[in-house]
Amino acid sequence: MDDDEEAEHRKGELRPRDIDAHWIQRSLAKFIKDPNVAQQRVQDVLKILKDAPDESNVENQLVLLLGFDQFDFIKTLRQHRNMVLYCTLLRAASPEERIQIEDEMRMKPELHHILKQLQETEETDIVDAERAKRDKERSKKAAAAAEEALAAGQWLAGRKVLDLNDLAFSQGSHLMSNKRCELPEGSYRKQKKSYEEIHVPALKPKPFAEGEKLIEISELPKWARPAFDGYKSLNRIQSRLCQSALHSDEHLLLCAPTGAGKTNVALLSILREVSKHMNEDGSIKLDEFKCIYIAPMKSLVQEMVGSFSKRLAPYGIVVGEMTGDAQMSKEQFMATQIIVCTPEKYDVVTRKGGERAYNQLVRLLILDEIHLLHDDRGPVLEAIIVRTIRQMEQNHDDCRLVGLSATLPNYQDVATFLRVKPEHLYFFDNSYRPVPLEQQYIGVTEKKALKRFQAMNEVVYDKIMEHAGKSQVLVFVHSRKETGKSAKAIRDACLEKDTLSAFMREGSASTEILRTEAENVKNFDLKDLLPYGFAIHHAGMNRVDRTLVEDLFADKHIQVLFSTATLAWGVNLPAHTVIIKGTQIYNPEKGRWTELGALDVMQMLGRAGRPQYDSKGQGILITNHSELQFYLSLMNQQLPIESQLIARLPDMLNAEIVLGTINSVSEAMTWLGYTYLYVRMLKNPTLYGISHEQAV
Repeated sequence: MDDDEEAEHRKGELRPRDIDAHWIQRSLAKFIKDPNVAQQRVQDVLKILKDAPDESNVENQLVLLLGFDQFDFIKTLRQHRNMVLYCTLLRAASPEERIQIEDEMRMKPELHHILKQLQETEETDIVDAERAKRDKERSKKAAAAAEEALAAGQWLAGRKVLDLNDLAFSQGSHLMSNKRCELPEGSYRKQKKSYEEIHVPALKPKPFAEGEKLIEISELPKWARPAFDGYKSLNRIQSRLCQSALHSDEHLLLCAPTGAGKTNVALLSILREVSKHMNEDGSIKLDEFKCIYIAPMKSLVQEMVGSFSKRLAPYGIVVGEMTGDAQMSKEQFMATQIIVCTPEKYDVVTRKGGERAYNQLVRLLILDEIHLLHDDRGPVLEAIIVRTIRQMEQNHDDCRLVGLSATLPNYQDVATFLRVKPEHLYFFDNSYRPVPLEQQYIGVTEKKALKRFQAMNEVVYDKIMEHAGKSQVLVFVHSRKETGKSAKAIRDACLEKDTLSAFMREGSASTEILRTEAENVKNFDLKDLLPYGFAIHHAGMNRVDRTLVEDLFADKHIQVLFSTATLAWGVNLPAHTVIIKGTQIYNPEKGRWTELGALDVMQMLGRAGRPQYDSKGQGILITNHSELQFYLSLMNQQLPIESQLIARLPDMLNAEIVLGTINSVSEAMTWLGYTYLYVRMLKNPTLYGISHEQAV
């Protein structure tokens, strides 16, 4: 502690950030030389601070304990009694104890200001830790470089070298730049032997505003109606956006929960573009425009191709797929009006300078799941958007950008990046979910892998039994082998505890159907599980078995289905309750276990709740206790979307140099000004390794 801080302490100006678990001990050590005695006095001081009935009593007891000579220190303790007591207890507590102490502090109004100051301090910790790590690495590398240059008899050049690996986020897409997560009203915690449960209630649907109504399909222009065959009206979100999507050419950003009907908003914006190339007789000049729809997963690309092909068939529009598996020749590209592709594939196409001629026909770029910016694949999406915006400015081409996203807290930053005007920025929270979602987050506190696995199985069994015989349960696991292993473990637990009758009544129609179908099944695990009302589903099963499982689950014969993420992204099979068992998945590229991506978690929990059947769905996520805050933030719109561009900056700049859009350092700097990285750096410079002095 320096002299200035000591002076502050003498004046009694103590702050929560100054007090750690050993602050009292260090202060006592200045006048108590025996460490054992000092340690004992710490406990005595804490007891007095906790139990003394009033300030005067605190002072008298401390004088008797420490002597009148230490009156300055005693005065500080008396003046800041609660701060010293609770900060010391918090700093010394385990994560579980800390939660209990914070809950106690929230119950006492006189402690609220201390808790608030502590939380504000902690929010800077993540930034400080990141900065300290970078500074240390930079210093080490700079020293090594200087030594090497001097040894070679050379002088260092005046240019500064940045190590981008130092600046990149070490956590990648798992970065959590918010330190705290504020839960909705009505949330509560339960502490169990080997895990902690956090319950988040379903948000009540917002009532219709005055004058708000659903737009009937009959109210749409006559030429737009064939695309909505079978629909009576648009839903609430689509009705709100109809004016911007169908009757405007401005850039658009929609943030809404999974299942809120974002696909129809994309379709409305496609119809807007189609209408601009329509002859008076209703025929369309198909060779004048292209629409690009970017989706993050191949399975999603295929789903959108099928959906758009069917709904746009009356217009004679051709929809094509472009992924790593499905190539498209230049002739096919020219004959197709709507191209659905992954970000990586579109990046490759737009990087080729020779193909720029037909890229200029692109009039609409739809970016689905734009919160992918936070993912390791985000830099590709950034590069595509920057390339499109710059091309528009340089060639005076009109290309409309439409961003579709899950609910995220800093949606205004994404809007700034996409050049979206405030009147065309739409944000809807979870209260607009078609089926309200009740959430449970379970953090397993066991440290040993085997005990953790057993605890997870126990939790899955308990949660499945809560719904046995009442509603269907969909359990997501993260490997093909794990589907059969987990299903059998739960089935065996039911046999052991004699609870199987809760799922299937002997002699019921479902029992007979499942027994009959099990005889024709090829997969051995599935054959074993089906008669009990359990089933598995993954991409390694043959097509016939998978289709059978999908049909039996849709007809409610299967009660519990264990599946990999393929079911979340492919076939739409909602269930009343969705359980995500564990959040760690093996990443062969990195050669280690990594946490599930935000996209996967949102998509899986998006399967909870069946429209037309359920008044609410239930999503249960089981993870390690240390990851609870991340997933709570993610699913409750409190995880800011950050840019991951720094890690891939050389690749992205090289691509633009080869393309010819960057020819100098100043042009590279201009290019950087278009990126999402630039938007976020301006908002939160310290997180990206920029000191306050540099920012100024």
